[in-house]
Amino acid sequence: MRDISILIADDANEIADLVAIHLEREGYYCIKVSDGQEAIRVVETQVIDLLILDIMMPKMDGYEVTRRIREQHNMPIIFLSARTSDFDKVQGLVIGADDYMTKPFTPIELVARVNAQLRRFMKLNQPKKEADNNTSVEYGGLVISPDHHTVTLYGESIELTPKEFDILYLLASHPKKVFSVENIFRQVWGEAYFEGGNTVMVHIRTLRKKLEEDKRKDKWIKTVWGVGYTFND
Repeated sequence: MRDISILIADDANEIADLVAIHLEREGYYCIKVSDGQEAIRVVETQVIDLLILDIMMPKMDGYEVTRRIREQHNMPIIFLSARTSDFDKVQGLVIGADDYMTKPFTPIELVARVNAQLRRFMKLNQPKKEADNNTSVEYGGLVISPDHHTVTLYGESIELTPKEFDILYLLASHPKKVFSVENIFRQVWGEAYFEGGNTVMVHIRTLRKKLEEDKRKDKWIKTVWGVGYTFND
């Protein structure tokens, strides 16, 4: 198994060295560059799993580097910058960064954020075990196909968003198992659960409407009050 590669782009050599020292202790392979153009070149010619970018760099700033990288790549990007305004943070996140840390920084916190971003990225990019089987799930006129990412109800196609599909397939693949809202959020969104409860409930409400559960006496998605949701086969 290859080492996880992290690109550190910062024109302050002492900062790049400090970051590399702490990440290499975690077992990561670090590549250091001092300008934006070189950062682009490395991403285009080598396998990079995560980027740590300064904003103010020679030849091309971190914002432009992020814009160009996001045209073709989806690896995590963390800004590490002396700019501390909310505007800079929001701008960085809007153009495609996954996290934003300000200088001066605590190396142990940076390492923790790198680990968190990589865990999330690796999880999101792993094929779901259920989908690996390419097995359709069928219940009384409802057919869910993970291979084609389609849902039909009595032969009629049901248009679901990716998140709605993932929620439905998660529940239908484990009939009678009760999933908490937190569990659903973690498995479908692949993120730490903060205030995701309302997000899950809104998606399930829309999903029930698309499945025409208001016309059915027996519901496929059953609410277990105080616990979560289950698929009632």
